[in-house]
Amino acid sequence: MVNAPPPFVPGAFVGAEHRYRVRIYFEDTDLSGIVYHANYLRYMERARSDMLRLAGIDQRAAMEAGDGAWAVTDLAIKYRRPARLDDDLLVVSEVEAVRGASVVIAQRILRGHDTLSCETLTEGRVTAAFLSPEGRPRRQPAGWAERFTAIMNGETSPC
Repeated sequence: MVNAPPPFVPGAFVGAEHRYRVRIYFEDTDLSGIVYHANYLRYMERARSDMLRLAGIDQRAAMEAGDGAWAVTDLAIKYRRPARLDDDLLVVSEVEAVRGASVVIAQRILRGHDTLSCETLTEGRVTAAFLSPEGRPRRQPAGWAERFTAIMNGETSPC
């Protein structure tokens, strides 16, 4: 009998955390089988997008309506250990602060799928601002700040 990982479910909320699984494929690595540094940012971006979608924040509808879009305005990242080909990673995202036009999200990339026993590979903190189509900061659409606050407070149903 093969010890298989749990079925693949991209993202879900667990209390105040959003957890998003990523599998490392050959295309993610360099010739030595280690993940290229910029790909960690891609994994974090995917996790944030999934978190917003699950929270009922429709980025596409806001863009199509001409309301605006999110843009990363500040980013800090710390690389601790490399991820390797075929690793099963977990991106854990937590809302740290909610402002009228922005949100601060802390993220960790872990090897494994159990947050208690896995090792931290990368840590990051992202500030994303909601911008008008002209590129100026704009208050988030109605209800979005409340959804982020609900997530930050660990409410199980952020919508």
